[in-house]
Amino acid sequence: MTDEDIQAKVAATRANLENTLDAIEDKFNVPKRVGDLTNRVQESYERNPVPWIVGAVGLAGAVIGLVAWALSSSDD
Repeated sequence: MTDEDIQAKVAATRANLENTLDAIEDKFNVPKRVGDLTNRVQESYERNPVPWIVGAVGLAGAVIGLVAWALSSSDD
């Protein structure tokens, strides 16, 4: 191997390491991940809001049911 080959291999390894570190940083960047998730949810809602509305009504019904059950149960 010549010096040029070694330098080229080192440069390629550095570039690969840089890409890997950027990917790791991107993966653990919580504010960015939350923003991405928020955008995906918003786009999904804009495409078809019906499942989101049904889910919200179902969740509200479950919460109301749990509260009613907790209030009506006796601690005898």
